[in-house]
Amino acid sequence: MIRTGSSSRRADTERGAVAVEFALLLPILITLMLGIIEFGLGYNAQITISAAAREGARSMALHNNVTTAKSAVKASAPLRAPGVTDAEIAVTPAVCSAGLTNTVTVVHQYKFLTGFFGVGYQITGRAAMRCGG
Repeated sequence: MIRTGSSSRRADTERGAVAVEFALLLPILITLMLGIIEFGLGYNAQITISAAAREGARSMALHNNVTTAKSAVKASAPLRAPGVTDAEIAVTPAVCSAGLTNTVTVVHQYKFLTGFFGVGYQITGRAAMRCGG
């Protein structure tokens, strides 16, 4: 089928309209995509810090040593950059007597990857375990 002059002009204007619509929607789509990525990374960080606190509580319950518990926390969260420091880890009580419950709290500053949604936020992982097994 051969196009007439009026239908070819209509196709050109529609093609321009599609480009304008795409240009209007592109920032929204990019923001949505970045939000999904940042949420996923932040959720992964929260899970990692909670698991690290749980590992520290387990180590404290078994070995009754604060230094060992802090080392277990740091070893369980190796991908957090910068890594978890001793200042971010709180172990209570310092001596874990049988029957007591020890608590390990890890407070870590999470930094967003893109910085598009701000600098970051503080995540907390907390775990408790009974001492002596």
